[in-house]
Amino acid sequence: MDRPTAPPAVIELEGVSKSFDDTRVLDDISLAIPAGQTTAIIGASGTGKSVLIKHVIGLLRPDVGCVRVFGQDVATASKAQLYALRRRMGMLFQDGALFDSLTVGQNVGFPLEHHRKDLDEAQRGHLVEEKLEWVGLPGIADRSIASLSGGQRKRVGLARAIIMEPEIILFDEPNSGLDPLTSDAIDELIIDMKRRLGITFVVISHDIVGTVKVADHIGMLYEGRLVEFGPTHQILRSSNPVVMNFLRRNLDTSWLAALNAAGTEGVP
Repeated sequence: MDRPTAPPAVIELEGVSKSFDDTRVLDDISLAIPAGQTTAIIGASGTGKSVLIKHVIGLLRPDVGCVRVFGQDVATASKAQLYALRRRMGMLFQDGALFDSLTVGQNVGFPLEHHRKDLDEAQRGHLVEEKLEWVGLPGIADRSIASLSGGQRKRVGLARAIIMEPEIILFDEPNSGLDPLTSDAIDELIIDMKRRLGITFVVISHDIVGTVKVADHIGMLYEGRLVEFGPTHQILRSSNPVVMNFLRRNLDTSWLAALNAAGTEGVP
């Protein structure tokens, strides 16, 4: 029987290294992120996860190596090419990066104001309401950002990230600063968005429990190096001591027992 064909890679890193002064933050990273799936990059704070994402969107350039998005070398892209690439990507920042001086609806619709001049005000308003409904926040377009809870701010940030209907969405610590119940709700929202949109999600996280729920593939960074990358069930059963120690510190014994009982075909 023929094996299913692997989806093409939409983000590729080849031998990427990056240093700041005398500190090497990324060390010879090679990684291919598949299309239409959720890939999580995990690791403790300071291991280079956010620096990696900044290379993908062109905010940083590698000292050595190559970063390609949709086949385009990000480091050598012209301003016009980089602008076009970024329009195909959405970003949910760790703190939401919302404008406190604007309403919820104005925040969500902000990209449309700048990039969809072909839409009139009513059409933009319809898209804003639609995306707010998708993230479970219907009817709050006129509310102030200050009136929102932490979880609501994350949802508004996600609505803004998907308003341009991107092909890739990047999440920088989507569960940071949230209580367990709200964090779980954000995980479920990410899963729902993947089903609804069928696009590529990249999640940067140190929360392994949430990562297990949302990710098809997991890569682990340790001291700037990619120590392992593969399907989620494979990573959870890794024999790599660095990965094993990270899992033991971040998954309780009931999780580990459930994983062992589940075999190799999936995760709980």
